[in-house]
Amino acid sequence: MKRRLTSLREKRGYNNFGSYYEAIVENSSLMDEFLDRMTINVSEFYRNRKRFEVLEHKVIPYLLGKKKRLKIWSAACSTGEEPYTLAMILSRYISLDQVDILATDLDRNALDRAKEGLYHERSLKEVTPQVKHNHFTKEGSYYRVGKDIRDSVTFKEHNLLADNYPGGFDLIVCRNVMIYFTEQAKQVIYQNFSQAMNEESIFFVGSTEQIFSPQKYGFEVYDTFFYKKV
Repeated sequence: MKRRLTSLREKRGYNNFGSYYEAIVENSSLMDEFLDRMTINVSEFYRNRKRFEVLEHKVIPYLLGKKKRLKIWSAACSTGEEPYTLAMILSRYISLDQVDILATDLDRNALDRAKEGLYHERSLKEVTPQVKHNHFTKEGSYYRVGKDIRDSVTFKEHNLLADNYPGGFDLIVCRNVMIYFTEQAKQVIYQNFSQAMNEESIFFVGSTEQIFSPQKYGFEVYDTFFYKKV
């Protein structure tokens, strides 16, 4: 991270991070460039597929056994593969009119790419031929997500450390981003996520982001890397 930002700072002609900081606070284009360099937008559909199989075959039936309309948040969604994956999975169970999917990220450029819904073939390496046939249209070496899936997701800019958290969620998915935060920041974010969730809702984290004291945040283990709000 330091290497990335130092090269950008020097490219823009600043001798130290103090002067660079003052510049990006005043200049929105410099800030956008800084955020784009700082965020690591690596994603793909069905990333860590076995976890998504648990989501599809255990978590979604559990949630739909409690209510027929679901409110879902894909936090730190990067370029949109994750929330679109959620929509594809849910479409096998219920009409997408019965699902509210909010997808948020700090990076406006990533969100713009997500809204476009156009992905290189390498992002689809975990997608089955049937899902690819049902939900994508090939455009050269790229694939576009179907309009029904795109329309089911609402993308918004959100800073996990600075912004207020929406509430009333049945499922929150925040994967492969907490590893970049300090322990103190993680505690604040986990607490905020807990407060944003309904009772008996599910929190889905990344495969390197096990929560070691989930009871501190009102969670209990539901499955590996899945936690239930109690």
